[in-house]
Amino acid sequence: MNLNVIRKQFVRLSGFLALQPATIGVLTMVILVGMGERMAERFLPIYILAMGGSALAVGLLQAMDNLLSALYSFPGGYLSDRIGTKRSLLIFNLVAMAGFALVVLVPSWQAVLAGAVLFISWSAISLPATMSLMYKVLPHSKRTMGVTMHSLVRRIPMALGPLLGGVFIAVWGEQDGVRLAFVAALAMAGVALIMQQRLIDDDGPEKKTTVNCELRPEKNPIKLFRRMPVDMKGLLISDILIRFCEQIPYAFVVVWCMQVIEKPVSAIQFGVLTSIEMATAVLVYIPVAYMADRSLKKPFVTATFVFFTLFPLVLMHSQTFVWLVGAFVLRGLKEFGEPTRKSLIMDLAPDDCRAAMFGLYYLIRDVFVSAAALGGAFLWLIDPRVNLWTAFAFGVIGTFGFILFGRDSRKETQSVCNE
Repeated sequence: MNLNVIRKQFVRLSGFLALQPATIGVLTMVILVGMGERMAERFLPIYILAMGGSALAVGLLQAMDNLLSALYSFPGGYLSDRIGTKRSLLIFNLVAMAGFALVVLVPSWQAVLAGAVLFISWSAISLPATMSLMYKVLPHSKRTMGVTMHSLVRRIPMALGPLLGGVFIAVWGEQDGVRLAFVAALAMAGVALIMQQRLIDDDGPEKKTTVNCELRPEKNPIKLFRRMPVDMKGLLISDILIRFCEQIPYAFVVVWCMQVIEKPVSAIQFGVLTSIEMATAVLVYIPVAYMADRSLKKPFVTATFVFFTLFPLVLMHSQTFVWLVGAFVLRGLKEFGEPTRKSLIMDLAPDDCRAAMFGLYYLIRDVFVSAAALGGAFLWLIDPRVNLWTAFAFGVIGTFGFILFGRDSRKETQSVCNE
């Protein structure tokens, strides 16, 4: 096979996977920054305890992660609409790097909590800008594929980051190993920043005008919420109910599998189940994106909601490892239409504030859903099956609500200037 044939095949594959310089820059950033984040951040509880922190400090770290993930989404989207994707991603990376550097330079558990404010929710604050970029640089027929590639690539640091972090701890110990992992995270974030700035074209806020007025990103979330299309609000309500279905039993799935069922599994077996879940998600991403870009998005989102809903019910009836394998395959299938759902959010959002509206969507959703884990704990204390049945009920309501009232991509409408 000559070089011309190889080059043509490569171009075809790149086009199929929605790969172009800007998207490659973003995906490189996701891998490198995510790798550093995962190899260091996953072991922070061990580091905090080794540095003299208490279990309360560890709990505070987890609480910060949940809260900041919700709160950072909207400002991340607003800044992207305000100054452009390229500049906002530069700021987000520099902020994360400052957090990494703080942990490296100040060896104390207090520095971890301070640094975590800067880096622990990097994914949440950068997601609206990333989604906005996909919509700016990709044609309509490749946007779901672009979002899918982002979701797929995110799995790489999720799988490899903790493994590399574990090697650092095994070689250099709990304290030095974690700090050296943060040194590696800082270096990888620097490389990602350079590649991202070279590959992504400079872009600024929207320059279009409507009724002789310049479009301005809305910084007031209440005013922005009023501009949220009715169809998008319907999707948001269904999504909140589905996330209740997911989060109510989320922290207790491992407890169910290792302690509650008739034939409990070992830690290694549970790790295998988790790998099965991740492998299932990876396998369905690209085929589903290919189909979703060529048809309506609602059926794929509906299928995802169905998989979310069925998991707690199937898990409740899985009492052996073999049955749990089927349950975790089903859990992996919940990613069936997740990129399509994100793409649908962007389709429904107004043209002049897509990133901010995407961030507002996640802010509202995650603030509500943050209560689900606590509620799930009380339900678990009553009875594990009460927890799972309640999760299933929320899923049924959310799924049927979306089937009855959910809409597909909006018709193109002329943007209205902020008052």
